[in-house]
Parts: sequence; structure tokens; C-alpha cells
Amino acid sequence: MTSSPLSGDPYADLVWDAPPDDWAPDDLDAPPADDGWMPPPEAARRPASAATPGIRPSRYPSAAAALHDVYGYDAFRGDQAAIVAHVVAGGDAVVLMPTGGGKSVTYQVPALVREGTGLVISPLIALMHDQVDALTANGVRAAYLNSTQSPSERADVERAYVSGELDLIYVAPERLASPATAALLQRGRLSVIAIDEAHCVSQWGHDFRPDYLALGGLADLFSGVPRMALTATATAATHREITERLRLPDARHFVASFDRPNIQYRIEPKVDPRRQLAAFVKDHAGEAGIVYALSRKSVEQTAEYLRGQGVDALPYHAGLDAGVRARHQSRFLREDGVVMVATIAFGMGIDKPDVRFVAHVDLPKSVEGYYQETGRAGRDGEASVAWMVYGLGDVVQQRRMIDQSPGDRTYKMRLGQHLDAMLALCETVACRRQNLLGYFGQESGPCGNCDTCLTPPDTWDGLVPAQKLLSTIVRLQRERGQAFGAGHLVDILRGADTERIRQQGHDRLSTYGLGADLSDQDWRSVIRQLLARGVLVAQGEYGTLGLSDASAAVLRGEAAVPLRRDVLGRGGGGGSRPRRAAAAANLGEADQPLFEALRAWRAGQAREQGVPAYIVFGDATLRALAELRPGSLAELDGITGIGAKKREAYGDAVVAVIAAH
Repeated sequence: MTSSPLSGDPYADLVWDAPPDDWAPDDLDAPPADDGWMPPPEAARRPASAATPGIRPSRYPSAAAALHDVYGYDAFRGDQAAIVAHVVAGGDAVVLMPTGGGKSVTYQVPALVREGTGLVISPLIALMHDQVDALTANGVRAAYLNSTQSPSERADVERAYVSGELDLIYVAPERLASPATAALLQRGRLSVIAIDEAHCVSQWGHDFRPDYLALGGLADLFSGVPRMALTATATAATHREITERLRLPDARHFVASFDRPNIQYRIEPKVDPRRQLAAFVKDHAGEAGIVYALSRKSVEQTAEYLRGQGVDALPYHAGLDAGVRARHQSRFLREDGVVMVATIAFGMGIDKPDVRFVAHVDLPKSVEGYYQETGRAGRDGEASVAWMVYGLGDVVQQRRMIDQSPGDRTYKMRLGQHLDAMLALCETVACRRQNLLGYFGQESGPCGNCDTCLTPPDTWDGLVPAQKLLSTIVRLQRERGQAFGAGHLVDILRGADTERIRQQGHDRLSTYGLGADLSDQDWRSVIRQLLARGVLVAQGEYGTLGLSDASAAVLRGEAAVPLRRDVLGRGGGGGSRPRRAAAAANLGEADQPLFEALRAWRAGQAREQGVPAYIVFGDATLRALAELRPGSLAELDGITGIGAKKREAYGDAVVAVIAAH
């Protein structure tokens, strides 16, 4: 959707972006307040279906065999083994697992073990392509049906499915809504149905997709086929909606920790955001990253600025030509060290495991959206950073957007709750990870790795400055019927000699000059934090500041006002010194040359095949090869990420690279 230009509106140039193609914007709604809902107790859960067909060996006799031969792993992680065993036995499952936690294995392995073809309902074409490419490289018979294919290509996939020649088939929920697609699937035999990114079913969520609402009907169309709903992002309310709307009352619920300990969360005050961003990105020279901005114009200007600073940065938003978007996404996925500057149009379809940082130069609309976006960093488990700058303008802008949004009072109240949770994360003086996990109902101790843990913020008593500010607003509004934004209020308090102040007679106010002891930046920090605490409110289309219900207690001195002291660049980093790739950071010096040689070999293979480098091997596999230095094909067995297909395809070349170093 596009904002209406408003005369004199400092934000009139913003174009709120909706992702391209069949994706929907993530700002349609906000989740209701957490009402403490929990999944049904184990005793209340029944077997998925008495009609579940008998299990017989498919391409792989067991889940362990599929895991080893296809993925090159000797053991499942976390809840993966329990989920796979439950689904292989015919049970339904609701799986909440963080990005990078290995959700795809929990439905791909049952599809390889059970008789028939696994159906995966995936929201984005790019996501389908990536997963099918990765599966095919591992020797799995996988395909998709989507609008990028010609009629003959789709016909080939349909024939292969009906003939039982596919292990997995991927479709979008919109395509599944077609009676022809449903009829096609009923002609074959499904082994399992996996609904990925299931939070899209939630009408109060951040990525709502209307066609997800119809997926509950799969229970009737494919009775007896185990169904799975999977997501990385769900509050208790969203978890309940997934269960109810997808008709999974008998499912077993697997809720993994939302923690991503490899991600360091850092938030700092917005002063000169592009310069701050450039300093941060240069500290990650040669590494892939994503920078999120709120508007298309900001995306293009930020990408241009970074390029001027020597960063290989590309813009991505829904207003760009489809061919340009495709080229930029292809470069980001296939090349090392590319930084994508994007709106939310660059979303869930990004399955690149070695993204080392995600940066935000504008405040996200919700904690769920922030968690989803930052979760695109470090999917390979290596050390990564989620960095954000946040300022007073973000607060005023978001409040104004809520005021101007369509919908009733309840709807706007929910949007406000969403924003309040995001502001609480930004302004906390405690552990950021603890705050983030608490939003999803998970208790934790301080992480020792976020910016507030590494450099605990100083706090100071902001009662007197808050009273000066509120008194100024009272005098302007009640004595003169005037309302102003932050900039003019700060000028009054600091005793600025401006034409506007003289014309309005504001130099005669009793509070004029009372705040000269604080800098302009200090006052903006005070105002930002008072807005976050609800002591101030932003009102009207121009974001003027007014009093709230909490203002009176502060004016009377009955409420404490502890404020955090802003410190730029907290949490380490921020310089321009290039670093080694995160995957190689823990390698010994003697292993570094071999690791880089393997990366160069992998890049050549990826270019030759026209696939992303991680499809060949992930960084973790290259690191294991550099450390263990296998000298034969037999010694490759057991190295993480090398299954039978990849050992056959790349084994001799890998051994040769190792032998040469």
C-alpha cells in the first residue's frame, strides 16, 4: 500500500512496500494479547487416525538410514528424532522450531521413509526452488508445481507424481486451492502433508496469507495421511490459531526453544544511520548480510551509499522490475560477500545459511516480524549479528501509522500492543535475548552475549527533565491551544533563538531555556524513552506530542522515571577492520589456507552448476574437511553434510584439493 502525500509531511515520500508476486504484506494485523493458551495435555491427545495406512519400506528402510545417506548426518538434533518417529508412525504434529533448527528434516525424512509422496505447502516460489535444488543435489526425487514452469514442465511433474516417481512435491497454498490441483493429488498417494510457515494462517499474525485458511480442509481430502504444521514464529495465541484453523486437535505439539544463541542482538540510538550502518557493515567485510529499511526510497539510497563506501550492496523491493529483482537475488544467493538492502519484499524465501548479519535501519512493526527477519542470519549455526538503529522518529512514525490505519479501536489497540512490545525490546536495560524469548513465553537467564549484557547500560534519573518537558506541553496546549513536535519542544527547552520561537512568543514561556543542560541528542533520547513508556503520546498526522494518562503522576513527582543513557557502538564491533569468515574463525592458522582453497573450489562448482554455493557444501562441512583432512573417499563417510550422493559427485575432487594443501 502507498501512503498519501501530505502537505508538509516529513514522511510523505515513504512507500510502504508489499512483496512481489503471490506474497502478502506482513502488516495486515497484529496478534491478540497472550492469553496463556497452551497446547492440549498429552493425555488428551488421541492417535492421528485409525485409518492411517500400513507402513512399508520405501526408498529408505529407516529414518536413520535416510538421515545418513541423504544428509550426511549420523544423529538427529533436539526434537527431530521424536518428531520424525511420531510422523513416520502416522501421527499429526504441530512443530514450533526456530529458523535454522532443522524443521525441513522433520518432514522430509518421513516422506522418504513412508510409502508415497510427501506434499509440502510452501508460501514462496523462491523457497520451493531452494529446497528442491538442495534435495535434488542430495539424490532426492523432488519437484515443485508453480507459475515459473511451462505447461510441459508442469505436465512432466504431474506425470511423475501420479506414477509414484517423486519423494516430495512442493506447492503454494494458492495453487492448492485449485480443484484441479486437489484432484491431481488425489490420483496419487501422499505419505505426509507438511504445511510450512504455518503462522501465515493467523489473521492476527505478521505474515497472514488468506489461502492458508482453507488448508484445514486437507483433513477431509486426505484422511489418514499424517499432517504437520511448522513455523519458527508463534506466540501462544498464534500457536492456538494454527492448531484450530488447520484442524489439528489430535496433533502432538513439539515446541523447541526459540533461542538462537549464535545470534548477538545489538540495538543503538539512531544518530546518522547510514554512517552507523556503513561502519557496522565494514566490520563484516566479505560476509553476506541483509539490511532492512522501511521504504523503497530508503532502500535505494542506502544501497547507493554503501556502494559508495566500497560495499557490494544491491537494492531489492517490490517496485523494481521483476528481472532486476531476480538478478539481485541470484547474486546474493550465489556469490560470497553480497549485502542485500531490502524491504520486507525480501522475505521468507531466503534460505541462504551463511548470512552473517541482519541489520535494521528502521524500527520493525512487531517483535514477531523482527524475530523472523533476524532469524535469517546464521542459519548454519555460526556466530552472527542482529543489529539495529532506532530513534525518536521511528516511534513517532509508527504511532502515527497506527492512528491513521483503518479499523476499529480494538484493532488499533492490538497494533499498539505490538509496537509496545517492540519498544520494550529496544529500551530494555536488561538482557535483550531474555526480553525477546519472554515475548514468546520462554523463560531464560541473561545470555551474556547481547549488547546490554556485554556493556550494561547506565541509567539516570529522568524525573526532572520529564517534568520540564511535560510542563512545556501543558503550557502550550492549555494556555495557547498549540501542539508541536519534538524538534520545536527541544528548541524551547534548550533556549534556542529561532525565528519560529520569536514569532510564536515561546521565548516568554516560563520553561524557555530550562533544559539547556542537556544536548539536543540527550533531549531526543528523553522524548523517545518517554514515548516508549507511555508518558508521552504522538498524536495527529504530523506526530505532535501530547500528554497521556501517565503524565500526571510524573508531573506530580509520584512516578519514578529511570532512563537509559545512550551509548553509541555498544556491544563491540563497529570499526572497519575486516574479519575472517565466521565459519573459519575457530580454525587453527594451519587450517586456514585449506579452508579458503575449499571455498574457492566450491565457488567454481556453484558457478558451473548455476546453484548457490551452499547447495554444494555448507561452510560447516568445509570447516570439518579443513580440520579432519580426509585422504580417501572412505574417510569422507561420517563428515557432516556429506551424504552418499555428494560423496559420489564431489568426493574425488575434494580429496584432490585436500591432497594439494
